[in-house]
Amino acid sequence: MKTDAKTLAGTAILGALVVVFDYSLRYSHLKIPFLWLPYLKFDFTGVPIVLSLLFFGLASGITTSAVALLAILARSGDVVGATMKALAEFSTILGMAIGLRLLKRNTKSTKILSLILGLSMRSIVMLLANLIVFPAMAVMYAMLLLVFFNCIQGSISIIFGYFLYGVVAQKLSFPSPKKEPR
Repeated sequence: MKTDAKTLAGTAILGALVVVFDYSLRYSHLKIPFLWLPYLKFDFTGVPIVLSLLFFGLASGITTSAVALLAILARSGDVVGATMKALAEFSTILGMAIGLRLLKRNTKSTKILSLILGLSMRSIVMLLANLIVFPAMAVMYAMLLLVFFNCIQGSISIIFGYFLYGVVAQKLSFPSPKKEPR
């Protein structure tokens, strides 16, 4: 796999933005707890990960997800929490990438399909991951709340990602989102 300088630099910048968002939101106490499951918190860490997918492809998105894992792990030492966050963001962009690949044109329906597949993939993967981490009965009880949280958090990442992509791509004349993994 050959990576050009623009992709490498862009991925590095967006990876650094993931770290900045994670640290600044954590230490400023601006992460918003999910009311019914307060150990889950809303943040903007996923936005640069979505942007890396849209600008530079799936490999870039995977890299920025890995940066999120390492940043959270370095900050907190919480292996489970860091893994769960990175897995949530990775599954979101994987679903989006599938949607972008299925419809090869850059239309509203492509964005909607990538949103639906990104949210679906994130919700399913996180339900399965929670079944591994927590006792099955607790996850079954909280299943709808987990899906609700993941749909909201995934929507924040995807919608803000598409909005910022549209603004930046128009100003810098970037091509439409990458349709296939690099």
